[in-house]
Amino acid sequence: MIETRPDFVVTATGDREIVMTRSFAAPRELVFEAFTKPELLKRWLLGPPGWTMPVCEVDLRVGGRYRYVWEKDGEEMGMGGVFREIVAPERIVNTEQFDNPWYEGEATGTVTFVEENGRTTVSQRLTYASKDVRDKILESGMERGVEASYDRLAQLLASD
Repeated sequence: MIETRPDFVVTATGDREIVMTRSFAAPRELVFEAFTKPELLKRWLLGPPGWTMPVCEVDLRVGGRYRYVWEKDGEEMGMGGVFREIVAPERIVNTEQFDNPWYEGEATGTVTFVEENGRTTVSQRLTYASKDVRDKILESGMERGVEASYDRLAQLLASD
């Protein structure tokens, strides 16, 4: 286990995977929408404070593409991929690759949404090309950006 707090757990599994789990006080349909609608993604998927998302394009269908571009102090970071599987509101599988790759290869992300007693647990499994790539991602501290984004998402879900 890499990081844990009562509502956010990051675990390295197998040789190539990272699993991030967070529970939200909202029905899974709302959480699924927050993961798939650009107008909602732009409000929470921002990483550490100070970043904005001027580009957020989502063609939510198998074979459809998505593209995100974040900006902070004139610096841009872009990424995108293809949706491989969509089972609304239960599961999304997509590829992930950055415009200026800071790790080798393409990652595959699988996000699941499980609701119980009005709370939705999101489990995000990222599979990388190798153990070395996975370890490099873990060393980057990326979980702090995910944690900040998930905290924003919790606030968004509580306000809507």
